[in-house]
Amino acid sequence: MASTTSGEQRTILLRKNILGSFLIKGWSAIIVLLMVPLTLNCLGEYKNGVWLTISSMLMWIENMDIGLGNGLRNQLAARLAHGDTEGARSLVSSAFAMLTAIMLPTMVLLTLLVLCTDTYGLLNVVPQRVEGLDQVLVLTIVLVCTTFILKLIGNFYMGLQLPAVSNLLVAGGQTLALAATWLVWRFGSHSLLHVALAATASPLAVYLLAYPWTFFHRYPQLRPSLRLATLAQAKAVMTMGVKFFIMQMSSIILFMSANILISHLFTPAMVTPYQVAYRYFSIMLVAFTVVCMPYWNATTDAWERGDMEWIRRATRRLNIMTLAILAAMTIMVLVAEPVYAKWVPGLHVERSLTIAMAAYIFILIYSMRYSYFINGIGKLWLQLVFTTAAAVAFIPLAWLAARLTGNITGFLAVMCMVNLPGLVANRMQFHKLITGKAKGIWNK
Repeated sequence: MASTTSGEQRTILLRKNILGSFLIKGWSAIIVLLMVPLTLNCLGEYKNGVWLTISSMLMWIENMDIGLGNGLRNQLAARLAHGDTEGARSLVSSAFAMLTAIMLPTMVLLTLLVLCTDTYGLLNVVPQRVEGLDQVLVLTIVLVCTTFILKLIGNFYMGLQLPAVSNLLVAGGQTLALAATWLVWRFGSHSLLHVALAATASPLAVYLLAYPWTFFHRYPQLRPSLRLATLAQAKAVMTMGVKFFIMQMSSIILFMSANILISHLFTPAMVTPYQVAYRYFSIMLVAFTVVCMPYWNATTDAWERGDMEWIRRATRRLNIMTLAILAAMTIMVLVAEPVYAKWVPGLHVERSLTIAMAAYIFILIYSMRYSYFINGIGKLWLQLVFTTAAAVAFIPLAWLAARLTGNITGFLAVMCMVNLPGLVANRMQFHKLITGKAKGIWNK
């Protein structure tokens, strides 16, 4: 069993990271809220819908690491829990080498794909209303792919049970992007290219500064080195990472493809009210993620040390948090219309869309309440099965709902429906794991 001291230290570190992350994520949430009217004013409703669609496509790129980021954070936490610093450094080196080998060909392939594809037809965009779409796509692909290699720094900090630092790097990029977008607006530009450059170059600048500070100043003992990168270590990361990757890709189909489907099944302009409602309620999703994220690798540490009592105490705290989130979201639904009126004047969001979005976000939150613990333990098989099944069912059901109902509320109802089985499975598996009753697929 783990000592009381290790459990107390873990709890203290967790609380510090939750508090720090709340402050940082609070700032990030303010930035997101400010970016909505700012980009809308820069681009107008149609171009803004196109940019939101492109942004959702870029999220696909961020999951091309075959789960290496999440695999690294779990494996790194486990190695450090056992005091294996040299093995941890080799692990970090192998993860960086493998991710670079994946992202550089991906960047070239996607660039060639854009140049050889009718992107206007693919996104249902009118050429006369948006100039230089191919140039925007190529620029953002190159910048996002380069940034994503360096974003492994964030997973490194998560493996150290320091998610607040990872959040700080993200917030730094968002802050710089907000400032750059404001300058685009201030100088009267309505160019999609300028807005895209501001949004994608800013995070890259932050990570370029973070790399030397992290590995040459703060943690030189864990600095990546090509000579320490091995296939064996890369395999250790990828064995778990591939499961995370499949779940990530399934989540991308479920969540991030929504903008593309809405643009194609309805109109690009419909993406804007959908995104406004999503960002309004995602404040609660962000708040809950801030609380849950430190539990992920704290759970890895506790599980590796056999500290089950700490896990039980932690889950009781999250039960209270989930009920508080439900109460807060109910109030948000009641006051949504005046909030929209102040936040994005002139934009109408249907009340049915607001209610459906609230239900969808709460289903995600309730499922996350269990999945973050399960992720930390590394028992991913059931999550993999249910997220993959949901992804397979989502697109045909969403298309059918759009055709039958002709409105976006039916579309959101499908998003809720396909996520419910995974929520039930997560809850059952978690309780079996912490009571020692997990057998067969429940323990994989």
